[in-house]
Amino acid sequence: MEYRHYTHIPTEVLLAALIGAEETAARYQGELRPFFEVNGDASPTELTPLLAARELMRRWVAEGLKKRGEEFCSPVNVKQYLQLAFAGQGHESFVVLYLNTQMQLIEAEEPFRGTLTQTAVYPREIVKRALHWNAASVIFAHNHPSGEVEPSQADMQLTATLTKVLAVIDVTVLDHFVVAGSMVASFAERGLL
Repeated sequence: MEYRHYTHIPTEVLLAALIGAEETAARYQGELRPFFEVNGDASPTELTPLLAARELMRRWVAEGLKKRGEEFCSPVNVKQYLQLAFAGQGHESFVVLYLNTQMQLIEAEEPFRGTLTQTAVYPREIVKRALHWNAASVIFAHNHPSGEVEPSQADMQLTATLTKVLAVIDVTVLDHFVVAGSMVASFAERGLL
């Protein structure tokens, strides 16, 4: 089946197909972000059609990457996946992508969730999960809800610590991404690893 692009269809029409014309007219103010923002975990009764669609898209991308065995050595693949994973998230969280020896995705987990501005990350837990998944390498990612894509000094120190700790068990850190809306910064591309 061929995928068709619907870029010619106005945003209002696409929204109306999901949530109805009346709700679209009442809520859409030219920005999609408010429709996808979630503070904390959404319960099944709070799950809107758009939040469900976002989560289904994230799962579809992950499923496709696992099924095809697509390599995660391409920053483009990783960035696209992470943009979906963090879309509209109003709190900071830390995600680990566990990869096999062929750099294919084994599992993606969010072991740590924080507040608007920070997340506590515990290296011991990362080591335990890497061993659990029998990972050969990992990719880290976290988001900055503030919209600032630049890695902080704390981000760089954490990455250095995790790289040293994981090296002891022969797990390689391939990259650490910072996601801020549609912008994504790669530590590897910036020479920070």
